[in-house]
Amino acid sequence: MFIDEAEIEVFAGDGGHGSLSFRREKYIPKGGPDGGDGGDGGSVIMQAENGIDTLLDFSGRHHWRAERGGDGMGKRCEGKQGDDLIIKVPAGTIIIDMDHDLQIKDLAETGQSVCVAKGGRGGRGNYRFATATNQTPRTAEDGKPGGYRKLKLELKLIADVGLVGLPNAGKSTFISRISAAKPKVASYPFTTLKPNLGIVELSNYRRFVVADIPGLIEGSHKGQGLGHDFLRHIERTRYIAHLIDIANLDGSDPLDNYLAIREELEKYSKNLADKPEIIIVSKMDLDPDGERLEEFQRKINKKVFSISSVSGLGLDSLKETLWQVTKNDKSIETI
Repeated sequence: MFIDEAEIEVFAGDGGHGSLSFRREKYIPKGGPDGGDGGDGGSVIMQAENGIDTLLDFSGRHHWRAERGGDGMGKRCEGKQGDDLIIKVPAGTIIIDMDHDLQIKDLAETGQSVCVAKGGRGGRGNYRFATATNQTPRTAEDGKPGGYRKLKLELKLIADVGLVGLPNAGKSTFISRISAAKPKVASYPFTTLKPNLGIVELSNYRRFVVADIPGLIEGSHKGQGLGHDFLRHIERTRYIAHLIDIANLDGSDPLDNYLAIREELEKYSKNLADKPEIIIVSKMDLDPDGERLEEFQRKINKKVFSISSVSGLGLDSLKETLWQVTKNDKSIETI
C-alpha cells in the first residue's frame, strides 16, 4: 500500500532523577553526599533511509517514544543514558511541526537526519551541591521532561522524470515497457491509484528513475480527481514527460488535452510548470499513417517524440533522450 502522508506524535525521553544519597562505610562516620546524576533521556531522530518508499509504517502507529534516562544512584553512580529513537523514513520526506505550521526539515537525500525532539537532561545528584558551608546537602534535582512534537510527514517521490497526462494517456503501459515497474494497466480511467517508480536501465550501467503519476483531470489543482493528491511528487523531478494520447477514444483534440494539463500544472505551482518538459505522443500504433501526429505537431509547434508502448516504436531512442536531458543536462532542442 502506498502511503504518502502521515501524522504522528513523538516523545523524547525524560531525564533521570538525581540521587539523594550519603556515603555509608565502616570507619568513615562522616562520609558525605554521594548521590549520582540522572541520565539524559533519549532524543527522537528522523533519518532518510534507502529502500523505503512509503510512509506505511506510520499508518498504524501514531506515538513514538524514546527511552527515559535512568535515575542516579549512590556512590556517585550516574543513571543510564536513554537510547535515542531513530525513525527511518523514505528519502524525500518533509517533516512539518503541526502546532507551529513550520517545516522542520526536508530529508531529500538518503542519510540525512534531523532531531525532532530533544531528550530531557538528567537531574543532578546531591554530591553536586556540596559546598564549604553546606557539606551535607539534602537536595537533588528531578530530571527534565523530554521534548514533544506533533508532526506531519509528507512524502515527495524523488525521480529524474515525472510522467503526467490525462487518464488513459498510456503512462502505466509506458513505464512498464521501459522499466521493471509493474503498474496495473486497464482500459478504464484512473487505473493508477498510486504513484509508481520505475528504474530505467541502459547500456554501460546507466540508469534513471521515472515516476508514473496518476492521471490529472481539469480541476485537479482544486482537488478534483486523483491527480491533485500526487502533484507534489513531480515537484522534485528534473523533467516532466507529458504523454499525449494521439487517438483518444472520446474523440478529443490532443492539443486541447495538452493545454488542459498545462493549465493544471500552472495553477498548482509556477515552479512546477516551469520545469523543462518533453512532449511524448503515445499510441502511435493507432495512427499508422501519422496524419494525427502531423496535425498535432503543426498545431503545437514544439518538438515532439512519438512512441507506441504496444509495438515498442520509438522507446529505445526515447530512453536515450531522457538519459541525455536528465543526466547530461542537454536540452531537448539540441537532441
